[in-house]
Amino acid sequence: MAGLIARFGKLRVMADRREPYEALSEAVVYQQLHAKAAATIMGRLVAQIGNGVLPDPEGMLDAPDEALRAAGLSRNKIAALRDIATHARDGRLPTLAACRDLSDAELIARLTDIRGIGPWTVDMFLIFTLGRPDVLPSGDFGVRRGYSIAYSLPEMPAPKALALAGERWAPHRSLAALYLWRVADGGKAWKE
Repeated sequence: MAGLIARFGKLRVMADRREPYEALSEAVVYQQLHAKAAATIMGRLVAQIGNGVLPDPEGMLDAPDEALRAAGLSRNKIAALRDIATHARDGRLPTLAACRDLSDAELIARLTDIRGIGPWTVDMFLIFTLGRPDVLPSGDFGVRRGYSIAYSLPEMPAPKALALAGERWAPHRSLAALYLWRVADGGKAWKE
């Protein structure tokens, strides 16, 4: 890890501090899509359904399927966005202030109860929305790839193996993930 820090300089975990409804809704839109395509769909959702902003929970629940499909959302993403909206409307989705008082494990349990929100999405929420310092998304392709390149492994580690190896970075595993993503973004060129 010292070599990565020397190569990339000091990185910091930066939290965006958005409300969970907004952060998780955007995460669902971006799931399994290239960032440019996802940004286009998000832009249509905001412009066509939300009148310039992300539709609030009621707006998401009231939006016709046809309009959401026209924005570029799949049926599964529509169902997930509506479940997030339902949880927000009913008070089951914690507010940002409430999230600060919940442990990582409590948030994982509560948020993965929502359709379309799995452990990876919660890990990204913990790191990039809440700024939690000790989250290693060991199932993330980029983190696994970065680790295999940084440590000159012939193949990517399994998520459980990476989680075990990453224990040595506690309580700064989120920061370690940032460095491993940097390595993955640069491929093998990071050693030059």
